[in-house]
Amino acid sequence: MKELTDVIRAIPDFPEPGVIFRDITTVLQNPRTLAFAVDAIADRLDGADFDLVIGPESRGFIFGVPVAYKLGKGFIPVRKKGKLPYKTVRKSYDLEYGSAEIEMHIDAIAKGQRVAVIDDLLATGGTCKALADIVEEVGGVVAAMVFLIELEPLRGRELLKGYNVKSVIQY
Repeated sequence: MKELTDVIRAIPDFPEPGVIFRDITTVLQNPRTLAFAVDAIADRLDGADFDLVIGPESRGFIFGVPVAYKLGKGFIPVRKKGKLPYKTVRKSYDLEYGSAEIEMHIDAIAKGQRVAVIDDLLATGGTCKALADIVEEVGGVVAAMVFLIELEPLRGRELLKGYNVKSVIQY
């Protein structure tokens, strides 16, 4: 993972004092590290039984779509409130610095379908817990959750207890 940790930029005091922001744009702009990150996420799904990949806006899209393509799966976008054109199911949740609402098309997942959640970062776990709640509300099953980066001091795994959670890089 040194190939990735060497290029992920650490930005101190963003978005507020005392926080170290892990900037993945440096991974994305290099085709070699982007491919390495996508492959590493996909590798962590080896052996997982799932039908679809699902990812939250927007960085979950960045990694979720190529992982879905690589593994021959469909992709379901979970968006911020008001961005999807069809009937939705919605969930509110707390973030590290506030609160938000996410939505998914109500017919995106059939009852019993299994999904793999992909996102760039596991911090407090709020976004992915809300996403899992939406999946389960429509009758889907969360088979796995994979993150490029996990910020261990924020203990997001605790909120996601009971789910199959994996990460590529841990800080």
